[in-house]
Amino acid sequence: MSRLDRGLLLAVLGLIGIGLVQVYSSSFIFATESRGDGLFFFKKQLAFTAIALPCLFAAALTPWRWVERYGFLLWFAAAGAVALTFAPGFGVKAGGASRWLRLPGGSVFEPSELLKISLPLIFAAFAARRTELFGRLEWPARALLVGAPMALVLAQRDFGSFFIIAAVLFCLLFAFGLRWAHIFAGLALAAPLLHFLVMSVPYRRARIMAFLDPWADPAGKGFQVIQSMLSVQSGGLTGSGLGQGQGKLFFLPEAHTDFTLAVLGEELGFVGICVALMIYGFCVFRGLQIAARSEDRFAKALALGLSLTFGFQVFINVGVNLGLLPTKGLTLPFLSYGGSSLLASCVLFGLLLNVERRDRETPPSGERVARLFRAGRREKRRAR
Repeated sequence: MSRLDRGLLLAVLGLIGIGLVQVYSSSFIFATESRGDGLFFFKKQLAFTAIALPCLFAAALTPWRWVERYGFLLWFAAAGAVALTFAPGFGVKAGGASRWLRLPGGSVFEPSELLKISLPLIFAAFAARRTELFGRLEWPARALLVGAPMALVLAQRDFGSFFIIAAVLFCLLFAFGLRWAHIFAGLALAAPLLHFLVMSVPYRRARIMAFLDPWADPAGKGFQVIQSMLSVQSGGLTGSGLGQGQGKLFFLPEAHTDFTLAVLGEELGFVGICVALMIYGFCVFRGLQIAARSEDRFAKALALGLSLTFGFQVFINVGVNLGLLPTKGLTLPFLSYGGSSLLASCVLFGLLLNVERRDRETPPSGERVARLFRAGRREKRRAR
């Protein structure tokens, strides 16, 4: 632990601790009514934490050469898991979408969470290799390797994860030298495609309409966002007190998952939301700082991609809870209930801590040259 960035590590552990309290508070009533055990979701989240924490430290302490050589394989493993959700007997369907894999013991896993955090790994592998990997088919092959799993995510009706992966990919391409002509061409193609993907699907179009005017259908499509905003508004400056929120009493849907921030806002108020956002902001800022300071191309791409992935997910969830973005089924990292999200978030920050450790233990390029020069002079003196 002493070899890791203590500030970032403490921030992540703090979010995990806040998340456990938040899951307990937001799910107790629902768990009592639906499962007969008020601690049902809390105990499961505690078990998820016991699995996720070792994964965090394993990702942080994995030898850097292994991350560089074999990290991209996580993308293929996640893509295979996403494809497996379409196989009968493996995929679990809920809410009209088949995004989960059935695991032994009755648990489920959402592989798209793993796919999101593995995109920076495969992009970093591409960015670090200046020589051609596939000859003349280099870029078409790379586009297929990245695009095919993204298409599977879209086929799962997981538009939120698809959007995050696409946004992070675009930002990474921009940061690593994508030409302005290609940027404008990509935006020109993406705008009508995004419009088609949203407006051609009835439930997505309904969410856009509910976002623009939730009061037009307050008992239907606008119900979630209205209840979320009411919960946040009723919290005021300091909130009603931990465990005293009313929105989670079956007024606010998905109170322990997608809309847990609204519960936090009602119980801890504006102050509680600001504290949570400051911790999130510190984590994103520290990740971007690590990316900016890294001299290694692979490490820079990895740190930037991981930071953007985390930042985009937090931004979208917070925007949805505050009525600033259309409703989307994305969890709030660490604070929402869910083993898939918690595991992916821990692996994400484990890799980020690994990048920081690698950069701290590797001297800057100028210092390396100076060391080699001094070593050469010592060898010459010995030879004399």
